[in-house]
Amino acid sequence: MLGATTSFELIRRDLPAALDRTAKQPTVERATERYLEAISSIKTVEDFLSNDRVYNYAMKAFGLEDMTYAKAFMRKVLVEGIDDKESFANKLTDNRYKDFAETFNFARYDKTAMAFDRAQQGVVDKYVRQTLEEDTGTQSEGARLALYFERAAPTITTTFSILADSALMKVVQVAFGIPPEIGALDIDKQAAIYEQRLDIEDLKDPEKLQKLLTRFTAIYDTTETSAQAANPALALFGSPSAGIDGNLLLTLQSYRSGGF
Repeated sequence: MLGATTSFELIRRDLPAALDRTAKQPTVERATERYLEAISSIKTVEDFLSNDRVYNYAMKAFGLEDMTYAKAFMRKVLVEGIDDKESFANKLTDNRYKDFAETFNFARYDKTAMAFDRAQQGVVDKYVRQTLEEDTGTQSEGARLALYFERAAPTITTTFSILADSALMKVVQVAFGIPPEIGALDIDKQAAIYEQRLDIEDLKDPEKLQKLLTRFTAIYDTTETSAQAANPALALFGSPSAGIDGNLLLTLQSYRSGGF
């Protein structure tokens, strides 16, 4: 087993090559071929949701595999789209749903939604990256967390985006020594604590982002790796509510300043 620091740096050193190797894995190649072959038949939201090859591939590409069962939820995301600021996806704290609705924009483009490159090669690229991160997790869950945080960083606009995602939250907690127990506090108090430690604007600076991730992997290797015999961190990617109270998750998903 490689440490988080070593594993993360090995991948970052030549990320394109790592992605290429992942894309050429037989199971990934087959899933991608089937997805690209099937999308020409997708004209409606119902077509999309009922075609498992397309729907399951897309959900994994966006890191939403754990929500694959929730088709009524995803139907609402797709049907309402993103053009109305009051749409379902726009009210969710987790930006992945908004990105999903924008990529598969049936609300705006109707039957031609799947014709755009973002719904074709763009989704394939996301799927390959997601698979690379999962494969990395078999060697080092810390490196997987770092890769995920690096990918997600450009989309993080508020502290609440971090609090709504247990994997992002884990990285910040480890990097800045924030105890998980603060999860029992009021959500605004939690946000204030995170804001004292992390300036969200720093995530837009590649140099500052890499310093954060280097700090995270070093601390993870020291304090977390020895405790991973049962690999409990996998739960961070297996459930959006891992480590988060159900009521708190609901609050985070629907949070907007001043509420709905």
